[in-house]
Amino acid sequence: MGSVVTMRSYERYVLLVFLLSFVRNISSSVTHYSIPEEMKEGSVVANLATDLSLDVKTLNQRKMRLDIIANKKYLDVNKETGELYIVEKIDREYLCTSKSSTSCYLKLEAILENPLRIFNIEVEILDMNDNAPQFRRDAIHLDISEATPKGERFSLSNAVDPDVGSNSVKTYHLSESEHFNIEVQTGRDGSKFAELILTKTLDREQQAVHNLILTAVDGGTPARSGMVSIIVRVLDTNDNAPTFDKVSYNIKVMENSPIGSLVVHLNATDLDEGSNSDITYSYSLYTSEKTQETFHLNPSTGEITVKGMLNYEDFKIYDMEVIATDKGANSLSGQCTIKIIVEDMNDNHPEISIKSFQSPVNENIELDTVIAVVSVSDKDSGDNGVVDLHIPDNMPFKLRESSDNYYELVVSEPLDREKVPEYDVTFTVTDRGSPPLSDNETMTLELLDVNDNVPQFSQSFYTIRVMENNAPGALLSSLTAFDPDLHENQYLVYFILEKEIANTSMSMLFSINPENGNLYALKTFDYEIEKEFLFHIEARDSGSPPLSSNVTVHIIIVDQNDNAPVIVSPWRAHGSVVEEKIPRSTDKGSLVAKVIALDTDSVHNSRITYQFLQVTDATLFSLDQYNGEIRTMRMFSYRDPRHQRLVVIAKDNGQPALSATVTIKLSTVETAVKAYSDLTEVPLEYDIFSDLNLYLVIGLGSVSFLLLITILVTIVLKCQKPKPSKAAPPCRNSVLSERNSTIADSTLVSNDAYWYSLFLAETRKGKLVVRQPVPKGSRYIVSSLPRGTGLTDTSDSAASTLQASTTSSGSSA
Repeated sequence: MGSVVTMRSYERYVLLVFLLSFVRNISSSVTHYSIPEEMKEGSVVANLATDLSLDVKTLNQRKMRLDIIANKKYLDVNKETGELYIVEKIDREYLCTSKSSTSCYLKLEAILENPLRIFNIEVEILDMNDNAPQFRRDAIHLDISEATPKGERFSLSNAVDPDVGSNSVKTYHLSESEHFNIEVQTGRDGSKFAELILTKTLDREQQAVHNLILTAVDGGTPARSGMVSIIVRVLDTNDNAPTFDKVSYNIKVMENSPIGSLVVHLNATDLDEGSNSDITYSYSLYTSEKTQETFHLNPSTGEITVKGMLNYEDFKIYDMEVIATDKGANSLSGQCTIKIIVEDMNDNHPEISIKSFQSPVNENIELDTVIAVVSVSDKDSGDNGVVDLHIPDNMPFKLRESSDNYYELVVSEPLDREKVPEYDVTFTVTDRGSPPLSDNETMTLELLDVNDNVPQFSQSFYTIRVMENNAPGALLSSLTAFDPDLHENQYLVYFILEKEIANTSMSMLFSINPENGNLYALKTFDYEIEKEFLFHIEARDSGSPPLSSNVTVHIIIVDQNDNAPVIVSPWRAHGSVVEEKIPRSTDKGSLVAKVIALDTDSVHNSRITYQFLQVTDATLFSLDQYNGEIRTMRMFSYRDPRHQRLVVIAKDNGQPALSATVTIKLSTVETAVKAYSDLTEVPLEYDIFSDLNLYLVIGLGSVSFLLLITILVTIVLKCQKPKPSKAAPPCRNSVLSERNSTIADSTLVSNDAYWYSLFLAETRKGKLVVRQPVPKGSRYIVSSLPRGTGLTDTSDSAASTLQASTTSSGSSA
């Protein structure tokens, strides 16, 4: 415990000695500098080392540093040169926010070690005129009465300038005005402010608003300024009396004017505003009671209307005086005189009498036919008793005067009920009085329908797409026509115009509802048999005589992917496996077999691709997905099995896709003429009944047997005379296969148009026409041909030879 106390006492002693030494090395003098604000970064203030009598060479060794008391580091010392320079631009207004003092200081400490010395540095930041005066608001609004005497003063908000001294606000300027001026005042704190002085009385009726600009200017060099808008709104006083548009009015009024009719609308205006401009109208004491009983004066609007009956024979002139008074505190008034003159008028209306009228009439009525006879009259005399009769100009009728005051209404243009079913004919009779009086009479002329419009379809040609395999009785489309006629002339009946296609009537394929034009299919269509139909549909009305029109209908059968591909090469019996033999010495890239499939669907659905479904050795064979060619990818080796099993799938392009498969069993055989390699072991004994020899014997026997059967069948067919039979259309499902001695000699192509590109079956003429050159020696098997069909070569190859004979089953070979 004693050792601990001793150690703490020693530490206190060392610390006290250090502090005493530190205080002794602190310089009590202050180095003072003055710099303007906004100096650029890097600018040199002074050579601090020279001013402090320091050796520049020892600044780095003594670790000289510069501390700023309670501020950002705006300055620093270059230890190489001893210069005090600007690190960051100094904004005096940001650094010294107090406005009570015009001085702004930045206090620093320069510290050196070995020995420790501290120098106090005081940098005075001098103000620059870098701020313009600003007003607290964008605009100053003042409301001043027009009765305010001149010399009145109004306080204005002062401008604020962050700068100090001479750079602060010095004076104010006001834009030119004949009514206002300003006087600049100085506050106790030395700030400047302006007072607005009224130098001339205001008149709201001459100028309701005064827009002034007050500009504050500081004392800097160059001087800066700020502006604010002063908007003075002049308040109204009742200093204007109401005035009428005219001092006197002369008004003419016809006798028998209806009660409430307007005689005159008096208008008095007051240049004041608000309640000072609200006006009331009244009769003066000089207006007689008779006049006030005959005419009514609206006190709010100044309208004078008829209150009692006017009779020219009783009273001809009415005199009155009207006063307009405003609603100001000290109301003012104006007046005018009015003379109302009553004039005699045409007070008897002309009359119309309908003597005869024919309605309804047929729409095909002839021109100049008389529809009605009208007479007119007027009890007045002179010009007031002369009358004129007319009808609207936009009607297919005209008036024809038959005798005095008698008129006939006749047809002047053809009538069409479909455009206008009826006419409201208004007869208007007007006299020649002043003002003229008139009367009118309206009659309705109804038109009867005539069957003069043929039914019209919305289209002249209809194209209807029908998906094959449709359900019998399915609705295909609705073909409706429109007939603007009425009743039985409008009732339509629809028919299919009979037309036979391939001995088949359209009514057996389609039906149409005679009432609404709905078209139905009576059978299921097959795109592979029928692709389109073209026929006409007639719409006939029930008029007398009936009218009709027809429209062309084009039915297009849309294909569905309903036929799977049929593999025609290599040919094989249904469900059987195709067996092929190839030499074991076959080179790489040699054609092994070619798969050909046909699809009777449309072009899009009949695009066929080929793929291996199963293959014994995937490295040995390749299959072209587009033409179906199977080729070797390498030569056979002694390790490869002698029998290869290939399953090929042919898939069409439909949705969903349909496919067919064929299984090809390939057997490799050794060629007799090719010598064995030195590496191959030669058997010591020759086996006469080896597998290869056994296959060759069986094959030779089969070929001989088939050749004998073919010769016998040919002799029998030549001895028989073929019977003529009706030609049948070629079947698109015919199977065509080419068999050559070697697979490399195959000439078949892998598309569904192969049969049609090679042969043209003209079954009606009983022949099969060759359309393209056929390699010599090629043999084709054609099934499902009609009996009696021959072969004709129309190709350009003279070397092509074809032979055919018709069998009893209808097949040609």
